[in-house]
Amino acid sequence: MKLQRVLFTAALFSLPLMAQASCESVKADISQKIVQNGVPESGFTLDIVANDQVDQAGGQVVGHCENDSQKIVYKRTGRDDEASVPASAGSSQDAPAQQ
Repeated sequence: MKLQRVLFTAALFSLPLMAQASCESVKADISQKIVQNGVPESGFTLDIVANDQVDQAGGQVVGHCENDSQKIVYKRTGRDDEASVPASAGSSQDAPAQQ
């Protein structure tokens, strides 16, 4: 009877630990969702940073883990859509109006 009580207590205390996902699994889930939205894997990075270093990370917070003590920061890599247009092309505002 005493062993059952100990096992029950241990199981009860371990439930919150199992409910919290590891940062790596949360990062992998977010990465998969971004790729499914059409962004190539080489087109972004996800970094796990401490809460007090989020401002220095220089990206967009897209998730959190470890009981909200860590943040997952998204940064786009490579060229932006606008950067792929040559500078000599001008903007749509420079073009004459089409009738």
